Amino acid sequence: MSGSGKQARELLTLIRHLRRHGLRPRLYSDRAELDAAIRPPDRRAALKAIVSAGGDGTLLDLLNRHPDLPIAVFPLGTENLVAKYLKLPRCGRTIADMIAAGRVETFDTATLNARQFLIMASLGFDAAVLHRTHAARSGHISHWAYAVPILRELAGYAPPALRVTVDDGPEVEGHFVIVGNLPRYALDLPIVPRANGHDGVLDIRIFRGGTRADLVRQLATILFDPAGTSEHVIEARGQRVRISSDRPVAVQTDGDPAGTTPCDIEIQPAAVRLVVPESYRSALPS
Repeated sequence: MSGSGKQARELLTLIRHLRRHGLRPRLYSDRAELDAAIRPPDRRAALKAIVSAGGDGTLLDLLNRHPDLPIAVFPLGTENLVAKYLKLPRCGRTIADMIAAGRVETFDTATLNARQFLIMASLGFDAAVLHRTHAARSGHISHWAYAVPILRELAGYAPPALRVTVDDGPEVEGHFVIVGNLPRYALDLPIVPRANGHDGVLDIRIFRGGTRADLVRQLATILFDPAGTSEHVIEARGQRVRISSDRPVAVQTDGDPAGTTPCDIEIQPAAVRLVVPESYRSALPS
């Protein structure tokens, strides 16, 4: 859906400039056709990259189906969190130049109940809103599509406690949990500012408090003191996270619904290869 409508013009620009670089692009809108086209070993060996032309959900789908192949991100979605992290514009010519240059970096992913994600998972209010929004979805999602689900979720806001265990540590409780692999979130909110997709660990933030007033306080903490400490926020780092609750709580990964609790999240070091611009520098010290 993300790569349709007005976005099609940029797709044509991408294809035209890939050809100018001497590459042979093929456009697929059907998953099964793409899978069949790259199944032969000789085709896979000659492949420069798969282009994820859409939003973060499109990228999530591709890295789960083809984790062994390099993927280039062409941002045509609503949030485009990975593209923002890589500083990629919605420009077919720029993405074609990047693919032709061929710089590839390896990134960690994480798995939630065996399904990979790249950016982050969250449990609580935002995930519940996202579940509502996608349930009512009939086409491309804009930011305005979240307005009514937010109001409906606020009206009955009474979340159960989430029980969180990181690696072999003690169990702690909270009402809103973020598990980050990359430091990006919707609207560029700095929820997990220390997350890094190359360090082999997950960054976890557990927000305490299950009232509407607590929700406002949590948002204020995220906006005005993202890297600070608070008695209402527990921060942890680890390779495995287990989360449970007395009744099901919504979970989302990279902007897509991902079921409900209980869930297990685990880091997968160096699990995917992304085509990146020459300007990209990881946050890891040299």
